[in-house]
Amino acid sequence: MGHTVIEKIFLAHGAQSAAVGDIVWLGLDYRTARDFGGASVVKHLRQHFPERPVADASRTFFTFDCNAPANTSGYADNQHACRLFAREHGIKVYDVDAGIGSHVLIESGLIKPGTTAVGTDSHYNIFGALGAFGQGMGDSDIAFAFAHGKTWFEVPPSVRLVLKGMPAANASAKDVTLHVVGKLGASGLLGEVAEVYGTWVEQADLSARITLASMGTEMGAISLLIPGENPAFRADPDAHYAREIEIDIGDLPPVVALPGHPEDVHPVRDVIAKRRVPIDSVFIGSCTNGRIEDLRMAVDILRGSRVKDDVMLRVVPATKQVWMQALEEGLLEVFMEAGGLVSNCGCGGCASGQIGIAGQGEVQLSTSNRNFAGKQGAGDTYLCSPAVAAASALAGKLAEP
Repeated sequence: MGHTVIEKIFLAHGAQSAAVGDIVWLGLDYRTARDFGGASVVKHLRQHFPERPVADASRTFFTFDCNAPANTSGYADNQHACRLFAREHGIKVYDVDAGIGSHVLIESGLIKPGTTAVGTDSHYNIFGALGAFGQGMGDSDIAFAFAHGKTWFEVPPSVRLVLKGMPAANASAKDVTLHVVGKLGASGLLGEVAEVYGTWVEQADLSARITLASMGTEMGAISLLIPGENPAFRADPDAHYAREIEIDIGDLPPVVALPGHPEDVHPVRDVIAKRRVPIDSVFIGSCTNGRIEDLRMAVDILRGSRVKDDVMLRVVPATKQVWMQALEEGLLEVFMEAGGLVSNCGCGGCASGQIGIAGQGEVQLSTSNRNFAGKQGAGDTYLCSPAVAAASALAGKLAEP
């Protein structure tokens, strides 16, 4: 019997077998700790692995993106503890000017089809966009990975997920992604790896694939793997799958996830038809929609216009590279002239309120991946695409681009 993508990745990284349910030792190409949890990783390393805390410094990194730069004493202390440890052991730090750690690793060319990586980031499975295996883990597990360069893992079942058809012209990757989350639910892929296929996926650029892969966590998935070009990490024709799922995305319109539940997804036009949704603020950014393509999408709508006077637009490019490219293309100028606020790169409104959060009673549209109560402030957060976010910022209410 042939192997699925995840089975091939595991076998290529030291697993002696890859039958579903097997416990294997998995070799790790890269391991990282971000500013959230990084200091705890350092504490575990000093306490439990004082003699040899780092197996290979060239494959180990710290990434500061949740609070960049630190605006609380706690984050400042955490980041500095990581910097001191990194100096001691020759570890590279992607500091507060670098951007979202997972995106930085992608831009640096470190993540390729078949790569394995773990980090203190619940959306580390974003690497599935390149057909790579990424996994977020707890502080003690990451400390072990730092010290040994490997970790144990249970071989998960694989699902074949087929997206049928092509979305409407005014729909984007975020609309496809939210639609899939809505169809599968918050635990629809719990403990599973889904290989994603279909015409739209085959034609999608890296930015679109990143958007889709970044929300596997919101479906309970270990990973959404989009097979890459390397034939060594493509599924065999006779690979076994636990099940096959088909989701129709034909003529899919722009959609929105209602506050509190990323899986409570509806067409924007349907929500508008039922009730007017005035908004107070808009956030464009995060690991899900902070790429240059996402910023261009918003600028295409905002150019030459201004957001409603009582709406606050906040924009956070994912990385320094994206920020500089947006500057060169004149995108930052468009955002500012439209009445928006552009911050330094990082996770932005999705983590620790780098660029502000929604206050009590405030209604916010966000291009991030989570809108649980309190995640981005006390207000109500709708999840949407950059296009819906931009169109709504101009209208002062939820609007379809």
